[in-house]
Amino acid sequence: MAEISVPPVEVLLSKRVQEMVLHGEEPLGPYICRSGEDVDDKEDIMDTSPIPIIDLNCLSSSTTSDKDREQELEKLRAALSSWGCFQGIGHGISVSFLDKIRQVSREFFKQPMEEKNKYAKTVVDFQGYGADPVPEQGQYLDWSDRLFLDVFPEDQRQYNLWPQLPVSFREVLEDYAEKMKLVTEITSKAMAKSLKLEENCFLEQFGEQAQLQARFNYYSPCQRPDLVLGLKPHADGTGYTIILQDEVGLQVLKDGKWYTVPKDPTALLVLMGDQMEIMSNGIFKGTVHRVLSNSERDRISVAVFYTPEVGKEIGPEDGLVNGDRPKIYKRVKDYAETHWKFYQRGMRALHTVQI
Repeated sequence: MAEISVPPVEVLLSKRVQEMVLHGEEPLGPYICRSGEDVDDKEDIMDTSPIPIIDLNCLSSSTTSDKDREQELEKLRAALSSWGCFQGIGHGISVSFLDKIRQVSREFFKQPMEEKNKYAKTVVDFQGYGADPVPEQGQYLDWSDRLFLDVFPEDQRQYNLWPQLPVSFREVLEDYAEKMKLVTEITSKAMAKSLKLEENCFLEQFGEQAQLQARFNYYSPCQRPDLVLGLKPHADGTGYTIILQDEVGLQVLKDGKWYTVPKDPTALLVLMGDQMEIMSNGIFKGTVHRVLSNSERDRISVAVFYTPEVGKEIGPEDGLVNGDRPKIYKRVKDYAETHWKFYQRGMRALHTVQI
């Protein structure tokens, strides 16, 4: 039997997964990361999850009683210490607006390839439409396409890469970015207060020029979901990441078991990244997560990455270092760059900053 010739990874990445699906192509070697028979069906179709739910309004409203606020702060601390994530409700963003950002995302990916390719990136760039830069040899590819854009600081925006269709895309994204800034402020202050720290301490570590980057993900249906993943298992190199979903598919790892994040059109999933683990001196946990593929339906999500400003040094908060809990991480600058080098090898980078 003749061997099937598999194109180089660079060639595969220059072609969109959406194109492959439209042409009825099955996933080739570099996309295959699971053997098929080792997939736990119960694990992969779990549709309920004990992932904590946190009411951000309770944490930020002046009308909340002290008792209720303290109870919610304790829930937040427990969630981030054990799960490293939570489903945020009461964030102040209307469901109709969340539907709008989901709608412009889906409309962009539904356009013809020639329209989307106006914003195409090379296989080594980050910003633009396409796939992540080429991973190191031996690492498999994700069954997904994405549009990646810098949104803050504003002078980092490359508007030539922002889609002109749908016509409302730019306005909706600019509005969403402003709303995400408010969510990060509320969340960062609440995380500090949950650890009995001064409420602005994490915001100060992120800096006035903290980065917000938006990643619009499109997960095409796959004929062999038992063989490929929409997104490989990893923890983010961010401070934290805020994710808006439309369907189930995202899973988080806890105590060696994968848990499916439930579908909730009103909620924002907040995932701790490595840099929040560093700043909290290991109290908050960076969450390993992945995205499953599905044979029957496509899926979109919008992830906003919140990362300290370029060149700003971060490290464990002094108030979290004592005789019972010594400092476990060094101070570091631009950790996201180190994270990316290891991510491309299928590894985490936290060990590089451990004491």
